[in-house]
Amino acid sequence: MPQVLEFKLPDLGEGLTEAEIVRWLVEVGDVVAIDQPVVEVETAKAMVEVPCPYGGVVTARFGEEGAELPVGAPLLTVAVGSTAGELSADGAAEAESSGNVLVGYGTGAPAARRRRVRPEAISGAGSVTVPAAEPALGSVPAAVPGEGPGPVAVISPLVRKLARQHDLDLRQLTGSGPDGLILRSDVESAIRAAASATVASAPVSAVPASASVSSPASMAPSAGREVAGERIPLRGVRGAVADKLARSRREIPDATCWVDADATELMAARAAMNGAGGPAAGPKVSVLALLARICTAALARFPELNSTVDLDAREIVRLRDVHLGFAAQTDRGLVVPVVRNAQDRNAESIGAEIGRLTEAARTGKLTPADLSGGTFTLNNYGVFGVDGSTPIINHPEAAMLGVGRIVAKPWVHQGELAVRQVVQLSLTFDHRVCDGGTAGGFLRYVADCVEQPALLLRAL
Repeated sequence: MPQVLEFKLPDLGEGLTEAEIVRWLVEVGDVVAIDQPVVEVETAKAMVEVPCPYGGVVTARFGEEGAELPVGAPLLTVAVGSTAGELSADGAAEAESSGNVLVGYGTGAPAARRRRVRPEAISGAGSVTVPAAEPALGSVPAAVPGEGPGPVAVISPLVRKLARQHDLDLRQLTGSGPDGLILRSDVESAIRAAASATVASAPVSAVPASASVSSPASMAPSAGREVAGERIPLRGVRGAVADKLARSRREIPDATCWVDADATELMAARAAMNGAGGPAAGPKVSVLALLARICTAALARFPELNSTVDLDAREIVRLRDVHLGFAAQTDRGLVVPVVRNAQDRNAESIGAEIGRLTEAARTGKLTPADLSGGTFTLNNYGVFGVDGSTPIINHPEAAMLGVGRIVAKPWVHQGELAVRQVVQLSLTFDHRVCDGGTAGGFLRYVADCVEQPALLLRAL
């Protein structure tokens, strides 16, 4: 007789505890191969295609499209050893499985081959890979209460306390210390990664006619009266946005300064760059890529704004590398992909990476790694046709540069009134990491580079 195996929603990493079914890729009765993607789910960070570790015939699916399932809930069942499987000599089914794992989830492979997945193991267009080797631990510490069964490679009580304060599962970490020991730096890195489900603020779009908008007083239900209106669940990307922005407002004492800048020379420089070399010169350099390059030069001069605040230690942590996020509006909501090590890239390299990440965002192929670890965010709300905004800082970062639309305006240029291309720049910053003088100096340098792009040569 065929053996029916249940496939449960695996742990998708990054501390995610639930996922929404976006699209089933198989029907009941379909024959599936080992590691074939069977369902597309959306987490708070990315769209992921989930592969089934069993080969056989789908006998049941659990959950309709749009339903939200917790990690560990049944996804589907597969009859192994039926028309799609092999039967043993005595008629018993041989359970076919890949032995692959996601996070905390295993198939029919020997238990010794299973291991936890590092955060960087989540890669590719929604695919999940798992290192094969088991980390060697010299002496294994005892299990930590509240962290699940089994040993955890932690010795320091401070590390355990820090993990508990941030609801971090130490069993999901791979230590960088001797014999895989989990150090405080490992926990702090994981906390920053988990907190950087990068979202940013964008101007609020018009409310659809189907939505009911009322004042807080009118929204309060009175006795015997039902409040009319559409209810939209705060989950998935929208739920992550809500949580992130609320936390930013609670924890960060932000302030905003802004300045108008003449972008005529910047636009001329971009045209010259894109015109050089003809059609064979490669992809065009975008205005966003130039602004991103200006940001990296400004952060080199004002490193205070490339930092984060460690509340537990009461310390400002100035970060060495610039992982530059940029706000991108998609059909699934606002996301902030991250350009890694932007300080080491020129405008062309930054532009190419922005293009790659933008296409991944448009097609829903961004991975959690693409959306985590940002240290500074660039928000081009000018694409919405607006001049200014006071965005909410992307927690736990310390600042965000906002860019309005570039529009022709009267401007005094070289002592005479002229029509110039003018843009409004705004900087929202964490007042704990610096004072207004530093923030103003940063913004003024950015504006000077916009008005005189040749200033960037000094930063090369």
